[in-house]
Amino acid sequence: MNDAPNSIFSSILSGDIPSHRIYEDDFVYAFLDINPLTRGHTLVIPKENAPTMDTLSEDSAASLGRVLPKICRAIMQVTGAINYNLIQNNGEAAGQTVNHLHIHIIPRYSDSEHSFVWANQPIDHLDAKNIAESISAAIK
Repeated sequence: MNDAPNSIFSSILSGDIPSHRIYEDDFVYAFLDINPLTRGHTLVIPKENAPTMDTLSEDSAASLGRVLPKICRAIMQVTGAINYNLIQNNGEAAGQTVNHLHIHIIPRYSDSEHSFVWANQPIDHLDAKNIAESISAAIK
């Protein structure tokens, strides 16, 4: 993975690489994916050079949260998509290929064939109780 300050997204933000801009404000930039899964596949990135969600500032995170619904609504309206996926990977082992936080908005159509279905397993309630308490205690 590339380092965030030197990533392709940094080059897009600086204007060194052109993009098909969908939305921009002081904290967020959204543009069409150059290798889309479907028509209208959009990437939404913070302007802050944060590689993963846990490293993102609260201001940038709030800005992402504020604009995502309106971008999703616009994509649905313009493309006629019937549904969409929001995908956000954190770290190379999680499938992140560019080391700059980004959220994919992937419109789904009646003929969409790609899948993000995984094989889940029943929860271990004792472990769940312990990890839920530990995570709750770690939130500051």
